Formats: sequence, C-alpha cells, structure tokens
Amino acid sequence: MKTVSLSGSLRGSVGKKDAKLQRRAGKIPCVLYGGPEQIHFVADEKSFSKILFTPEVNLIKITIDGKEYDTIYQEIQFHPVTDKLLHVDFLQVLPDKPVVIAIPVKCEGVSPGVLRGGRLEKKMRKVKIKALAKDLPDYVLIDISPMDIGDSAKISDLKIDNVTFLDAPNNVVIGVRTARVVVEEVVPGAEAVVEGAEGAEKKEEGKKEEGKKEGK
Repeated sequence: MKTVSLSGSLRGSVGKKDAKLQRRAGKIPCVLYGGPEQIHFVADEKSFSKILFTPEVNLIKITIDGKEYDTIYQEIQFHPVTDKLLHVDFLQVLPDKPVVIAIPVKCEGVSPGVLRGGRLEKKMRKVKIKALAKDLPDYVLIDISPMDIGDSAKISDLKIDNVTFLDAPNNVVIGVRTARVVVEEVVPGAEAVVEGAEGAEKKEEGKKEEGKKEGK
C-alpha cells in the first residue's frame, strides 16, 4: 500500500476552546491512538486534501515533533452544516498487529454479458479487510471478462494472500444484470374479445335510446 506524509505538532492544551482557536488558525485537531499512549496534535488543514479527499486508501506517515508514526485514519468529523473538516482520529499501525481497513474495488477486462446488452452493477465500492501493514493491498481487483448476464462476484470469491475479508461472504460485490425492458404481450383472440365487448355495449346503448323514444 502506498504511503503519504503528514506533519503535525503537539497541542499545548486539549479542550473545546483550544480546538476552536486551532481551527481559526487553519489547523485541524487530531488524535493518534493504538500505541502506548494517545497523542493529541494539530495539522495544517490544507494537508488533508491529499489524504481524505481521494478514492485511494493510503498508509499515512505522520511526523510529530521529529517522531514518525505509521498510521491509517479511522474517524473523520465534519461540520453538519458547512461540511468543514473538524477533527480526525488516526490509528497507529504496528508491524506485528493486523489492522482493519476498507479498500476500493476495481475491475479489469470486458464482460461478454455487458456486450450483449447487460448492465454492470457495482454493489460495493469498498470492502473491509484485515491484514498486517506489509500485506495491505491498494485495492481489490476483479476480472469481469468471464461474467455473462446473471453472473456475479461475491465476497467469498475474493482471494488475496494474507488478507482476511470481513464482509458477509454472500454479499455481492459486482454483477452483470439484464437491462429492464417492458414487453407488452398480446394474447391471441384478445382483440376479438374486446371488439365483441365494445359491439355489445353499443348495441345495449342503442336499445336504451329506442326505449326512450317509445316512452315519449
């Protein structure tokens, strides 16, 4: 898995008042946990664009006051109205401790089912896995070249060395479905029945009109 870098500095104090001051200064309050102790720090808001606002998942090497930590982000908090970034939690990645992370799904190949008019449906854009840091893949690659209409790939079909998939085995990740077409089916003799019914209805209306004239 690719690694990106982030620089931060320790917070002098922890609390809501200090957090507001940090945000006004263009800094984002963060917490790093998973190691011997929690570390509260701040990082420049602009530096998060290459980490959070991307479809890729990366290991994040954070440098805080000269010390380096291998991490992944775990929780992100945004303002409910403005969507402004408020807080980020990071999990320290240790060499001998598996981590849980969601990685994107990618496809390769050409599906014969799609060529015949089917529709490719990606049910899951990310799948949850568990592995050591050295075994974490950038993404899950699914070959769709054998897929005809009605075929699908489930979690149980995915295999990567030294990686455990944590989603339900029967969950469909991607499949080829028939495009929906509305077909009007004509039943033999139906038109004659309709015409007969319409004729009978007109005949009945004629009798009623004649009865009214005779009554006059």
